[in-house]
Amino acid sequence: MDEKLEKLLSFWKIKADNDIKTIENELKSEEPVTDSICYHSQQAAEKYLKLFLVSEGIEPARSHNIAFLKNECEKNNSAFSKLTDIEYLTDYAVDLRYPDNFYIPSLEEAKDAYLDTLKVKKFICKILNI
Repeated sequence: MDEKLEKLLSFWKIKADNDIKTIENELKSEEPVTDSICYHSQQAAEKYLKLFLVSEGIEPARSHNIAFLKNECEKNNSAFSKLTDIEYLTDYAVDLRYPDNFYIPSLEEAKDAYLDTLKVKKFICKILNI
């Protein structure tokens, strides 16, 4: 792997891991902000999927759609078919950020989103050996 690509991948990982750190800090707080946890869960999963695409030499689409991004990854590695039940994270990308469709997830829902994001991280880090 060339140095420029390696550096770019490390930046994607840092940004994704920062979303995870934000989640973990929020979960430790006295009153966790669950919509923020869900939002950052989606963001981290999205960035990890895009990290994989970039590692394959693919410019990732400017999309927040987890199902779409996972499908793009699967085109390059059939193992992604085993990464299931993460598509719902897309719902947290935009809808939770604005009051138009006001919704506050439960703490249980936020924890599930976090755990599914960790599943994405583990899956991709294993494939990329990082």
